[in-house]
Amino acid sequence: MTMTKSLSDKIMTALRRHYADVKPNLRYGSRYQLAVAVVLSAQTTDRQVNAVTGDLFRDYPDFQSLARARAADVRKIIRSTGFYRNKSKNIIGLSKAVMERHGGRLPGSREELMLLPGIGRKSANVILSMGFGIPALAVDTHIIRIANRLAYADSRDPLVVERALTAFIPERHWTAIHLILIRHGRTLCTARKPLCGRCPINAYCVSAGKIR
Repeated sequence: MTMTKSLSDKIMTALRRHYADVKPNLRYGSRYQLAVAVVLSAQTTDRQVNAVTGDLFRDYPDFQSLARARAADVRKIIRSTGFYRNKSKNIIGLSKAVMERHGGRLPGSREELMLLPGIGRKSANVILSMGFGIPALAVDTHIIRIANRLAYADSRDPLVVERALTAFIPERHWTAIHLILIRHGRTLCTARKPLCGRCPINAYCVSAGKIR
């Protein structure tokens, strides 16, 4: 089965209907908190990040205060998220860069975001879509897996998958579809033993029933 605009529309309509109430799992109240939480979310769960950001944002409520933080103090707070030494270095470095280069305001372009410590293309896309309302489709391992199973792409390269998805999915849906595909990958289209019998897009999936 080759992906077409018509088929893609049917898939996305069914997914949006099934996951109508999907929301971000990361808790944040500002662009500062979003950026820091996104960096902390690497190689861990959103739940684990949420467990530490309350204390972190209480002690360091903005870029200015985090830029001045002692790395040892930050490491102590975020230790349970894993890779805490590198993450503490990144969120402090990120805060310093925002203060020094951008006057304390998080930049709103992908190019500028990706120059900040700890922020790659996926993280930049999350920040753009969730923090600035700029259409972007962040691609993680769940989305790569689902895009390949649905025949949007035949690649493990996040950029290739992003381009394949955005070629078919209307820009206005990118932010929602990012969240929906992650939820779908965590609940039904899992890496092992996907629950194809309960899947709302079973009829449109070339991989349905074929993965054990």
